[in-house]
Amino acid sequence: MRSSCLLLSLVVALPVVAEEKVVNIYGWADYVAPETLQRFQQETGYTVRYDTFDTPEVLETRLLTGGSGYDVVVPSSSVLARAMAAGALRTTGAAALQGYANLDGDLLDKLARIDPGNQYAVPYTWGTLGLGINVEAVQKRLPGVALDSLDLLFKPEYASKLADCGISLVDSPQEVIGLALHYLGKDPYSRNKADLEAAGALLHQLQPSVQYVANGRQISDLANGTTCLALTYNGDASTAAEQARRASKPFEVTYRIPREGTLIWQDNLAIPKDAPHLEAAKAFIEFLLRPESVAALTNTLFFANANQAATPLVDAPIRDNPDIYPPAEVRARLYADQSMALPDMRQRTRLWTTFRSRQ
Repeated sequence: MRSSCLLLSLVVALPVVAEEKVVNIYGWADYVAPETLQRFQQETGYTVRYDTFDTPEVLETRLLTGGSGYDVVVPSSSVLARAMAAGALRTTGAAALQGYANLDGDLLDKLARIDPGNQYAVPYTWGTLGLGINVEAVQKRLPGVALDSLDLLFKPEYASKLADCGISLVDSPQEVIGLALHYLGKDPYSRNKADLEAAGALLHQLQPSVQYVANGRQISDLANGTTCLALTYNGDASTAAEQARRASKPFEVTYRIPREGTLIWQDNLAIPKDAPHLEAAKAFIEFLLRPESVAALTNTLFFANANQAATPLVDAPIRDNPDIYPPAEVRARLYADQSMALPDMRQRTRLWTTFRSRQ
């Protein structure tokens, strides 16, 4: 008994080590509005360390190798699925998070197909892969042709007429090949060899008209007129449109969701299994669930957010733009991001490498 009491007294006497007042975030560049980070730091006393990645594959590698040192990461749904399968994430305790009830039910349902019960991730932003267009340049070369069609890319008689003003593609094999398959009327996630050969042939037809394939260039190139058609994300094209509008010689850049349908992507907030500051991670996610926190991001970067309570706080020209917040009938034509097995991803990467090698 005396030994037990002595042990208890020693335990009680040990100093309680408080969690370091830091939260380490790993996300896309500028993916949290600066004023939101400042308010979080002022209100909570946490120091935010924000690192960025430029491709989903970089984030996935960090998660799967472990020891990342990050508390909150921003994976796409497909990266999320593979990280969950590898045991690289911990549950968020989402149901207990303040503000969780504000989230879009449709996006939660889509996420639940990957994350049953929505245990490992919280929807953050969403959008589409579509067409960023220099309106005057394209209409000059293709008068009367619809601007909201993938025909601009995949019909050689159209793409060849745009080659001189510049066609660019995002460097994302899973997404671009999936879109080519969808255009051909096939499953965007098909593993069928004949389907993939058909998608490869379609890309081969497009290749002579492509100026470049890259990430990170399309905003500036659309905004300064050095590319006239970009297969890109809605937020990037909308940012370019705003920059072009404010140029010394303004011109019109627009974004269009393809009438044939396209990918609806979704980025999520998740906590790595080895997150060193768990309480800070949950505090940060809760802060981003506040309507005013995520509305600031949409107003800055033009990506729709998953928080329905934030919509009234989004600037009217953005929330009323059907190519940023598409209506239900358009959303019905969109296909969701889906995880693929590594062998299937490698098959597509080989196809993409062949396409890229002809650049």
